[in-house]
Amino acid sequence: MPEHPALIAAWARSAVAPHGGAFRSLQPHQIAVPVIAALLQRAGLQAQAVDALVVGNALGAGGNPARMLALASGLPQRCASYSVDTQCCSGLDAVTLAVGLLASGQAQVVIAGGVEAWSRAPIRQHRPLQAGEPAVAYERPAFAPDPTQDPDLLESAAHYAALQGITRLEQDAYAVQSHERAVAHQHELAEEIVEVLGISHDPYPRPLSQEKAARMPVAAHSHMAHPTQDCAVSSLAISARADGAAFVLLATRQACQALGLQPRAVWLASSSVGADPAMPLLAAEQAARAVLQRAGLASATDIAAIELHDAFAVQGLDFCKALGLDTARINRRGGGIARGHPIGASGAMALVRLLADLQRDETAGAKGMTAIAGAGGIGAAAIVRRL
Repeated sequence: MPEHPALIAAWARSAVAPHGGAFRSLQPHQIAVPVIAALLQRAGLQAQAVDALVVGNALGAGGNPARMLALASGLPQRCASYSVDTQCCSGLDAVTLAVGLLASGQAQVVIAGGVEAWSRAPIRQHRPLQAGEPAVAYERPAFAPDPTQDPDLLESAAHYAALQGITRLEQDAYAVQSHERAVAHQHELAEEIVEVLGISHDPYPRPLSQEKAARMPVAAHSHMAHPTQDCAVSSLAISARADGAAFVLLATRQACQALGLQPRAVWLASSSVGADPAMPLLAAEQAARAVLQRAGLASATDIAAIELHDAFAVQGLDFCKALGLDTARINRRGGGIARGHPIGASGAMALVRLLADLQRDETAGAKGMTAIAGAGGIGAAAIVRRL
């Protein structure tokens, strides 16, 4: 396939801090400013060279988080600023949209990714319909117009586990493995993490035994329990609520030559798809199939490194089964189950992880894929190649 116009010159991320933890007092731009500064430093680029900033954010509740971040980071006032909300897919979709800006000639250098300050998310309320009535607080908005097609995401995951006979034991084993990988590779992970408030490692991953996993509380049962197996979803098998930021710096080949940037990867293909809103966890698999086709690849086995943001262990297990992969092939240094889920940043986090692994483990020309699913039945995926 022809060479893509988007080259990746640098990447960086913050730690993923649990909700109410180290970043609990920070607004989105306050988490992301140090990451943008480190990204520019790693690329050897002055802030004035950036043409656009595209930021995924799911919980900011209005405003323009991208513009806030652009101004707070010292990017030029002329810098275009786009905020993207496709919920969990926001961070990866932001990068795809940035690639479009480069391809259409609207920009030569773009920073893209995502940030979420879940700990500082606004309290949500619906306005009353009648004067004198109280406002009605809500935790999450509707993601489909038909309530029967808009299940609670956790309940949907538990329902799918029971439907497919994916046991709690299998889910917990997958989660334990994710934590083990993240703990074992903590030193390597630190190389991609930018220190924010003194935190330079992911605090959530911890050593776990299968015995300890078995004592974790149940988070959800399916209303249609499996007749012979325990398919409940435990609290361990969920990607926990979190805060964090992750970004990449993209540029055209001409800009790289003019500015002395050293590209390290090339963007090959991406996909953003719609799927069944009643079973949103399956959208990552469908996005992965779409992007493989766009990249001209027969199957996921042709990919050297794969990062799935696994919001649920059952999702990771089903993704691997559907694409003919062993679970050892994905999230080789731990996935979202071990890190946590800073919603609008999670797709960008997975992309940064993928790029770091390609750079560290693979030879020139190796391809990597990342995928994520979002509420409402949407999915996003991308394939990059190491230069």
